[in-house]
Amino acid sequence: MTDTPFHTLNPDKVIDAVESLGYLSDLRVFPLNSYENRVYQFGLEDAEPIIAKFYRPARWSDEQILEEHEFSRALAELEIPIVAPLERDGKSLFEFDDFRFALYPRRGGHAPELTDLDTLYRLGQQLGRLHELGKAQSFSHRPSLNLQTFGIDSREFLLAENFIPGSLTEAYATLSQHLIDAMEPILAATPTNSIRLHGDCHPGNILLRPDSLYLVDLDDARNGPAVQDIWMLLSGERPQKQQQLGEIIAGYEEFCEFDSRELALVETLRTLRLMNYAAWLARRWQDPAFPMAFPWFNTERYWAEHILELREQLAALGEPPLEIL
Repeated sequence: MTDTPFHTLNPDKVIDAVESLGYLSDLRVFPLNSYENRVYQFGLEDAEPIIAKFYRPARWSDEQILEEHEFSRALAELEIPIVAPLERDGKSLFEFDDFRFALYPRRGGHAPELTDLDTLYRLGQQLGRLHELGKAQSFSHRPSLNLQTFGIDSREFLLAENFIPGSLTEAYATLSQHLIDAMEPILAATPTNSIRLHGDCHPGNILLRPDSLYLVDLDDARNGPAVQDIWMLLSGERPQKQQQLGEIIAGYEEFCEFDSRELALVETLRTLRLMNYAAWLARRWQDPAFPMAFPWFNTERYWAEHILELREQLAALGEPPLEIL
């Protein structure tokens, strides 16, 4: 698989790729909001539109993509609301002109309101069902969430590639090392059961529909602690987070036991996400779509605010973990 740049992926190529599988386009191809991959709504003659997802070259291996597809299908077979890839002749991963792609049914909906306690309870139920299947076995090919890849590697990449402005380099280097030194014993001391996760369970990857709450986009599915799929659903001050957590866990434990000791990892996981996100933007900066979509990135102001966020996280790592009341 070559590292084909996305700028060669135009609407004509999208149409040719999908029609190569026997679909007939009505020539309506609309790009959807996606940066890591390229995603399109694809109109069909005499049928509902479908979604075509073209994978970023060289990011995942075929085995890693297919493992995600298999997990999605297993969830769908249990009637867990998930958007699983479509199959043609028993296949779900296709290739056209060095681009790998998959097709999905279109599902409308909107992001849920996470201040609604009933919605959080229902989300807890869905995650409990997902994790009950997820803990049956681990991913063999997809990666694990860990300090090395999300924290240490992110730090080293940003410093090696000189993304941090000179006036802030020392502050970032020192602070990020302090964070790594603080997170390492927390991770070592916290018992966890690494399971198959959604991996990126934030409101943008949840669709509220009249019939259900759908979890979408398992592109970041990986092995890790169950709390990774829970902490991003919490917001506000500590009392609000405690109440939200209680609703989520009440729904969750209808289907899957939750180890409350993992709550000690919440601020560590938040810190790793912040560090990894900055490095993700930097690694993709040569993709023309990124400077257009994230014009505020890689400015001195951005890095100053990022360092401030990390300072706040260093303090948060020392705070008592949330509790299930």
